[in-house]
Amino acid sequence: MAEIAKEIDRDKLLDIYTRTMKVNRTDEKFRALLMQGKVAVMYYCVRGQELVSAAAMAALEKEDYVVCTYRGQGEQTAKGIPIEKWWGECLGKATGTCKGKGGTMHITDPETGIMVTTGVVGSGLPIANGLAMASQNNGDGRVTLVSFGDGAANIGGFHEAMNMAQLYKLPVIFLCQNNRYGEHTAYADHTDSLDISSRAAGYGMKGVKVDGNDVNQVYPAMVDAVEHARSGKGPVLVEAMCYRMMGHFFGSDFSYMPQEHIAEMQAEDPLPKLRAVMLERQFTEEELDKIVAEIDAEIDAAVRHALDAPLPDTDEIYKDVLEEVS
Repeated sequence: MAEIAKEIDRDKLLDIYTRTMKVNRTDEKFRALLMQGKVAVMYYCVRGQELVSAAAMAALEKEDYVVCTYRGQGEQTAKGIPIEKWWGECLGKATGTCKGKGGTMHITDPETGIMVTTGVVGSGLPIANGLAMASQNNGDGRVTLVSFGDGAANIGGFHEAMNMAQLYKLPVIFLCQNNRYGEHTAYADHTDSLDISSRAAGYGMKGVKVDGNDVNQVYPAMVDAVEHARSGKGPVLVEAMCYRMMGHFFGSDFSYMPQEHIAEMQAEDPLPKLRAVMLERQFTEEELDKIVAEIDAEIDAAVRHALDAPLPDTDEIYKDVLEEVS
């Protein structure tokens, strides 16, 4: 793991905490709605990975681009997609970011910088290179971050994207959220190397491995990676070690996980760890609880709006397929 000793500014720490809890409370609400039978959609839980997404998004600028996977609720929420639009899309309503036609696995909101949510493992990496190359050619100063899991690191697109990004010194950050399982397969059963981050050396690229459950590691590492990429020094591979505390998708179990792994996972829960850091930095329990209560109220209002919103018109199936030229 990287040794990162920089102390995070207190205001930024509060920002990260708020983003983390938005991700967590959104996840909790989604799972509650599914269990209550109020919605019936495919959903990939982010419980256990909230801090990685929040810290990564907090290190970016509003104009920066993000490409995420179907387990992208963390990046989408933490980057700031308007909450009513996000819930509208997830529930297939006309008020959604894609007018209800993308759903949970294909959320896109360019205004927020969420450019693509991919439903195919690893497919976002080459796309991120394209966005980064456009920024490089246009000189707009944007950085592109692409998030993916450890399972995606073994497809050809991963290696091709890494090689191309380093060759052209693209302003892209490859964020591997290593939750130790590729769907139902343990990391050791699909990869024999000790980590993913060391692969960066094979391309001459900067690589770093951090504890994704520790805000004092993951945020400074992301800030350094963003600065590196934005300054024209090329791409960075960041491997954030974390845990997926739910099944691969909502409704699937994790009986394939050994009990010792589950115990370790629960002991390393990033939420109580982050709260402890907040208390150490002199935030009070009341302040932190108030933030969560405000987030819950905002989510409840957005869910009510989405549930009451209309479905897209049937003629929408013919729209947004081809560019309309007048």
